[in-house]
Amino acid sequence: MESKVIDMETLIKKVDSEHPDERAMEEAGQLIAAGELVAFPTETVYGLGGDALRPEAAAKIYAAKGRPSDNPLIVHIADFSDLERVAREIPPQARKLAEAFWPGPLTMIVWKSDAVPSATTGGMDTVAVRMPNHPVALELIRKSGCLIAAPSANTSGRPSPTEAQHVAEDLSGRIAMILDGGPVGIGIESTIIDLTEEKPMVLRPGYITPKMLSEVLGEEVVIDPGIIAADDTRKPKAPGMKYKHYAPKADMVIVDGQENAVVDKINELVRQKQAEGMKVAVIATEETTKRYDADVVLCIGRRSDEDAIAQHLYRILRECDELDVGEIYSESFQTPRIGQAIMNRLLKAAGHTVLQV
Repeated sequence: MESKVIDMETLIKKVDSEHPDERAMEEAGQLIAAGELVAFPTETVYGLGGDALRPEAAAKIYAAKGRPSDNPLIVHIADFSDLERVAREIPPQARKLAEAFWPGPLTMIVWKSDAVPSATTGGMDTVAVRMPNHPVALELIRKSGCLIAAPSANTSGRPSPTEAQHVAEDLSGRIAMILDGGPVGIGIESTIIDLTEEKPMVLRPGYITPKMLSEVLGEEVVIDPGIIAADDTRKPKAPGMKYKHYAPKADMVIVDGQENAVVDKINELVRQKQAEGMKVAVIATEETTKRYDADVVLCIGRRSDEDAIAQHLYRILRECDELDVGEIYSESFQTPRIGQAIMNRLLKAAGHTVLQV
């Protein structure tokens, strides 16, 4: 099974993100239907897709990524009626949320039907489902005639891919095709909400915030404490969140505090590492980039522009690898709307290494 995925030729097809070429989409859909893997853009990050209802396709996804097999895959659908195929029952909250946020960056966890193999759900009795808001993704689902299981299209643990080139760097030779629809829009993965609990619970923060979810549902949406604890002492409920994610090759430290204190501390740490002969990178906002003395200073965007920070995050982490830096220091980004989602990714990338100043 793995031999069909590893060391195969990977075709890269450029497609218009708004009006994808029908011939390319038919070819990609046929590959999915034949049990092969295709990487494709969504509004969040690039996904690595296979037939969600075939255990052997799930096995190929895990093999290509080097992903632990107890880390469930998200099933991508193109129509709400598809939810009925994979869910044992559809809770009322799911209908409300779908009406408000689908297609869009929201994944809902419900009890799975017998149609969904345990290989897709990491052995769990629940299934994670979302309807992506991207013409290429939706057309691929429809052309394949399948529901598509798709984690991010990167080697497990690496920063998620926001461009087709990132996918090629990690998975070329391991998958059948990459649909290149250009850079993605949001840049961080979907919000995950568990609807199997007594109270709806966010297991992964994203572009859609708990406040937005609560307003639609008319009830409190709680947050799994394990995903926001900086000291990582509480185990998150979602199986995938126990693994290191989004990480660059170099060690990374987040420095949190008042702006002047953060700048002074990072510059002090940079000088110490440079004295040891190490190449150092700093991730900063537009407001502070000129205040750093590092070998590499990477601007993630204006602090007031949360969307830009999210969109640039993974590209910048990958850039640190390309520049072969030995240590990375990053400012923290406690922004008001999606700051929790951004910090969740940064904390995972840094292995929860945070220095308070």
